[in-house]
Amino acid sequence: MNHNRPILALGLRVIAAALIATMFMFGKLATESGVNLPEVMFWRQFVTLPMLGGYLLVTGGLGRLRTARIASHAKRAGMGMTGMFCNFAAVSLLPLAESTTFNFTAPLFAVLITALVLRDHVGPWRWTAVAFGFAGVLVITQPGHAHIPPLGAAAGMASALFNAVISFQIRDLGRTEEPIRVVFWFALFGSALMALFLPFFGQAHDAHQWFLLVSVGVFGTIAQLFMTAALRFGAVASVIVMDYTALIWSTLYGWQIWHQLPPATTWLGAPLIVAAGLVIAWREHRFARADKHAGVLDAD
Repeated sequence: MNHNRPILALGLRVIAAALIATMFMFGKLATESGVNLPEVMFWRQFVTLPMLGGYLLVTGGLGRLRTARIASHAKRAGMGMTGMFCNFAAVSLLPLAESTTFNFTAPLFAVLITALVLRDHVGPWRWTAVAFGFAGVLVITQPGHAHIPPLGAAAGMASALFNAVISFQIRDLGRTEEPIRVVFWFALFGSALMALFLPFFGQAHDAHQWFLLVSVGVFGTIAQLFMTAALRFGAVASVIVMDYTALIWSTLYGWQIWHQLPPATTWLGAPLIVAAGLVIAWREHRFARADKHAGVLDAD
């Protein structure tokens, strides 16, 4: 089977972006209806287990969950759940479009981690992209003057930072673990962790709230599967560009459900952040092609 199918990969990633925006829309509605955030996070993870477990059971693939890297999965889950908390907190505190935009700063933090923690070389193109990206954040937040709550902005930026760290963890796990195994163990450890909070935050729900909670889990799980499938058919630096289409859906949901449209500061700042991410993705693509070419020359 040909795994180099870039058009299919881009299409799958566009669908994944729409599903993620939909998941956060349901999460925002759930918290506004009175559901506590730890419970939203629990159901986001727990719903994944019967969905993936049932699929593997029916197909006879439960053995695919066997792993020798339990500790790595646990660390990824701890970091992932912290990032998820920040992400859902940002969604609950901010308009949906703004919380989505802050999440786009993850590539900027990835560059900083590459330079300051991994001590890899970062050239002027990526440093310039980082500067422009964070300038976009300042335009949106307008410290001391904007409509953006500082706590919400902090949650959005923290979420992006954790997402950047998690990307390095997933890259490491990907050396030995197939995607469905990574998703399953994240859901298992994540739901077990959040179950500890249920005695303190769990409560009775009506049918509408149960619908919202299950929708968060279902859309989140399907989104992960589409994201994983996209990476089977296209290069990372190419497909992640489609993540920015989530802003279209977030803006649409904000307009139709909450009657909110982003103010001028967001329309000015978001393109700076998106452009910075595109530059970083372009540079990563160039480096990947150069490494591949060097590998062919070495093989010769």
